[in-house]
Amino acid sequence: MEPIYENIEKCYRSCEARIPFKPKVALILGSGLGDFAERFPSEGEIPYQEIEGFPVSTVQGHKGRFVFAHIGQTPVVMMQGRVHFYEGYPMEQVVLPVRLMRRMGAEILFLTNAAGGVNYDFQAGDFMMITDQIASFVPSPLIGPNSERLGPRFPDMSQIYDRELQKILRQTAKDLGITLREGTYLQLTGPNFESPSEVKMCRILGADAVGMSTACEAVAANHMDMKICGISCISNLACGMTDQPLSHQEVQEAADRVAPLFCSLVTESIRKMGA
Repeated sequence: MEPIYENIEKCYRSCEARIPFKPKVALILGSGLGDFAERFPSEGEIPYQEIEGFPVSTVQGHKGRFVFAHIGQTPVVMMQGRVHFYEGYPMEQVVLPVRLMRRMGAEILFLTNAAGGVNYDFQAGDFMMITDQIASFVPSPLIGPNSERLGPRFPDMSQIYDRELQKILRQTAKDLGITLREGTYLQLTGPNFESPSEVKMCRILGADAVGMSTACEAVAANHMDMKICGISCISNLACGMTDQPLSHQEVQEAADRVAPLFCSLVTESIRKMGA
């Protein structure tokens, strides 16, 4: 058995008895958005530290557990807190949660994050549907021996974010009267925020938002043939675009402020995904 797949199987066997149902949607909740999971009756919870060989999130505000619940008729596994490359984990470990949720049966990966706005048309509190990404600044999670059980050696990346899921997000936002911007997400390593010149570089490359997660997870999910969609909560304009210094507290506060709108958008979108 390939080492990568064997590790996934070890994690799965460690928590299999506590998985209450086969999820359809895997939802990763970004910084400041973890309380979304509290809105629904929990049908099961698995703290990361209780899964053998599983990485544990060390970021403030990330609870670090899987929560299982139905949103409408859609069975969902939610990650309250993700693992980041900047925490010191190898990329194989960073994307292990996505691979484990796929092993649980999830067909759709719904990514969320708090990101810095690079597009001058954006403002703090906006939502951006991710239509494409730039992941060239972090190691690919597919480096090393390929596990054919997961996917091909050279997966196509021409349409990472599923067009049909984008239609659902777009229509849901319209129905709810929520402004939903669209754009390209660029992942850098972090944990430091970007310099003004780095933000300028991101803009020149075509990015609309920048952050420290998400793109690597999308690469791993695409490799496993999952359908993917994503929303960035624009928590601030990136460094150099305003005179305001950046802080993680600001990111959490901005996410908290727009949490009710975010919850409505994600809830109704997932309901439609299960229809």
